[in-house]
Amino acid sequence: MALTGCILATAWLAGCTSTKTTTTARTATEQLLLSTATDHALQNLGLEIFAGRRVFLDGTYFDSYDSKYVLGTVRDALSRAGARLVDVATNSEIVVEARSGALAIDESDTIFGIPSIGVPIPLSGTIQTPEIAFYKAERQRSVAKFALVAYTRRADHVYSSGPLDGSSFDKHSRVLFVSWHRTDVPEKLREPAKVQKAQTWFPQYDLENLRETNTPAK
Repeated sequence: MALTGCILATAWLAGCTSTKTTTTARTATEQLLLSTATDHALQNLGLEIFAGRRVFLDGTYFDSYDSKYVLGTVRDALSRAGARLVDVATNSEIVVEARSGALAIDESDTIFGIPSIGVPIPLSGTIQTPEIAFYKAERQRSVAKFALVAYTRRADHVYSSGPLDGSSFDKHSRVLFVSWHRTDVPEKLREPAKVQKAQTWFPQYDLENLRETNTPAK
């Protein structure tokens, strides 16, 4: 009986649980840096000229990473300005055409100390020596550049935005064993005051524009 109890106890103690983890091809930091740069580029668009007009957003010539987010943000800005968005160009009074000059991330690293280097070992290949850093900084900076042009269905010029520029950053620094983090990405900030300061878009409600259910738009 005692032997059986010992065996059961040993089996219980030897038990283990493994959790499967997965990842995505792109990191959350990359996507947030690009979307935040987009928000910064488009946050001050003056599109009140389109208020009350039927507007179609044409993304034919827009080629960029995360193009759906960028075009969706432009649609958001148009709607906030009072434009009446339509899904087909033939139903519009004005066509707004979007294009992209840049939406990407630059990276840079700074280190004071001894970097990791490869040391060739005969008959064994190369091994990496450990990094010994007294100070190290890793920076990522995203840059966005867009432009809009608007014209009537008869191709008469209505509006040109000029360059719409925005950027965002994420920086990790370390001195010996002390590290800190700086960023302007709202989703990566923890303190409510800093999150509020970093926000570029806020909810907007126009309840008077709500129509009765099943009532067709005029």
